[in-house]
Amino acid sequence: MATAAHDAAHDGRPRAALFDLDGTLVDTNYLHALTWWQALHQYEQEVPMARIHRAVGMGGDKLLDHLLGEARDRRHDDDLRAAHRALYATWFDSLPVLDGAADLLRATAARGLRIVLASSASAEEVAAVRSALDVDEIIHDATSADQVDATKPAPDLVEQALERAGAEPGEAVFIGDTVWDVKAAARAGVTCIGLLTGGIAREELTAAGPVAVYDSPTDLLRHLDTSPLGRRRT
Repeated sequence: MATAAHDAAHDGRPRAALFDLDGTLVDTNYLHALTWWQALHQYEQEVPMARIHRAVGMGGDKLLDHLLGEARDRRHDDDLRAAHRALYATWFDSLPVLDGAADLLRATAARGLRIVLASSASAEEVAAVRSALDVDEIIHDATSADQVDATKPAPDLVEQALERAGAEPGEAVFIGDTVWDVKAAARAGVTCIGLLTGGIAREELTAAGPVAVYDSPTDLLRHLDTSPLGRRRT
């Protein structure tokens, strides 16, 4: 693995692949939408599920501002986030891994790229997803919302993932499924691939500016060697 990574770094190919989790490797965006809706409902905040879904990909620090406005009464923010964490945790034993996700990670690692997970989720949620994926042997490192000051679309998580991978922005590719992923990667100077498995329309995701959009992990795996993960940098 180390030799392959060394070779990749010297032939112009990326040396690190930074993966989002929810909606990219596990089919959980709608679970987050549901559990955020339930948490908000508990505190008499009625937000349409569609609006919540479009905010998934942000961490709790950004999502509540986005949904409820920055001028809101913030007294229940911590309670809302705790309620969401508790509701979502009931799914930890049955998180649905997207078809081809584990194979994509293995194939990417086999080509010499360091795999770093970069999620706006909590450390506990990241651990649950890693357990569901069952490929820890090829994951170099992971970041979570608990380890940064600001989550996506801020660049902090992507920048920390770069540091964990030992890579410069031009040596990495970020793979995500939301507009927030694309914006965070762009602010960190990292090339981004978009996947359509998070429920965002192709036109909207494409407009955010990823270099390529694929239908699913299986679709990206099928085109891996001609994708930005496999191509030499120009």
